[in-house]
Amino acid sequence: MPQPSDITLGVVLAAGLSRRFGPDNKLTYPWQGRPMLGWPLAALHGATLDHRAAVVSDPAVAALVPPSFQTITLPTGLPMASSFAAAVDHAVAIGAARLLVCLGDMPGIDTPVLQSLLAMGGSAACVHDGARMPPMVLDAADFAAARAGAKGDRGARAFLQSLAPSQLLPLNDTAARDVDTPP
Repeated sequence: MPQPSDITLGVVLAAGLSRRFGPDNKLTYPWQGRPMLGWPLAALHGATLDHRAAVVSDPAVAALVPPSFQTITLPTGLPMASSFAAAVDHAVAIGAARLLVCLGDMPGIDTPVLQSLLAMGGSAACVHDGARMPPMVLDAADFAAARAGAKGDRGARAFLQSLAPSQLLPLNDTAARDVDTPP
């Protein structure tokens, strides 16, 4: 198994079913001039990262992922914890020292938010109105614990709760918006 290096990997989780959004995959839905997934992809593209990847299950979503990202394809219908586990497994496989995780349905996240999160050092996440949330960054030392705590559609929520308040980056309303239903 590779040992952690100075590699920082950024991954967008984009394999969900978006059941509450309606019949179409919400990540392909036009959002302020581009598909919703285009916003977190652009934020990751602009961030200081060594590698980028997207975890997908829908071919229409996979088609939106630029060639500069590695595409990790999962079977349709798996819970968020499976997407998160795939991201952590990929980080381990490439010997990453850090893993930055974004959600595909948070179009308000931009590169400055990601850069601020990376600059915090150590594992860190975001917070809005007291709720801890992605994006999050994990140090390699926390990969196993974060992966082990990921269950069902809660993803890494258990790990987020373990972070000290000093490891939380406040988000404004726009950045914190997680789109689950059509506007």
